[in-house]
Amino acid sequence: MGAIQRDGYTFDVEYSVVLQRAALHVYQDGTFIKEVPFAFSGQAPTQDDIDKSIEAFLS
Repeated sequence: MGAIQRDGYTFDVEYSVVLQRAALHVYQDGTFIKEVPFAFSGQAPTQDDIDKSIEAFLS
């Protein structure tokens, strides 16, 4: 998974299959802003899981 750019932010996804937890690492202009954790099921978070977490951060 590559980084996602939206509304001036860069979102980098990191996840653990064993723990079934993921996090978006949010950057703005190369500076770390926040970590946004979220849960998922299966082998990796789906694009829908990631998009929902991004939308929640942006709202």
